[in-house]
Amino acid sequence: MTTIPVELPTGPTTVSADWSAGDAGATVIIAHGAGTGKDHPFLTGLTEALAAHGLSTLRFNFPYVEQGRRMPGPATHAIATWRAVVAFAREQDPTATVWAAGKSYGGRMASMAVADGLVVDGLAYLGYPLHPPGRPEKPRVEHLPAISVPQLFVEGGNDPFIQPVSQFEAAVATCQDARVVWVEGGGHTFEVKGRKRPAAEIGASLAPIVAEFVGR
Repeated sequence: MTTIPVELPTGPTTVSADWSAGDAGATVIIAHGAGTGKDHPFLTGLTEALAAHGLSTLRFNFPYVEQGRRMPGPATHAIATWRAVVAFAREQDPTATVWAAGKSYGGRMASMAVADGLVVDGLAYLGYPLHPPGRPEKPRVEHLPAISVPQLFVEGGNDPFIQPVSQFEAAVATCQDARVVWVEGGGHTFEVKGRKRPAAEIGASLAPIVAEFVGR
């Protein structure tokens, strides 16, 4: 484990991260969802499986997790953190392409950072939170059309954060370069009713989708 310095609007801090070097010429940076941290089994399973594809990986915490809080801080803090971890990844392997990936909140914060000018080669969302469950009138999509790099949406068909699906598909249609991969019957954490699997196994099962997107 390493620490990465982050310059927040409120002052400097550090976040914990795990770096693993690969030989595929690409780095995937992985952010956690709002209610977890970098060591959630879903993310560790995903990361280990991506490493098996030869990809370098960087998994990190947002500052609020480091501070022991359950609720995310301001979006500006998350965007500053994304900038810091991308800079760290480029220092580790300056010749590699860099891809930002995130579970739910972590992916949305990556998209906001890229819309704000952060440079990466592509974005992979694992359960993009289009709106709070049951609140389709509160979509989080206004920044997506400004993103020019490729975007991959990996989505569970039963995810309450994207219902109705027609609203989600309309949002994706506004993107410049986006594709969707559906996990049939999957919820927000890609669990499928009647098919009990450990979170690490579920995360690992998504790695080939992300690896194919990175290597296309």
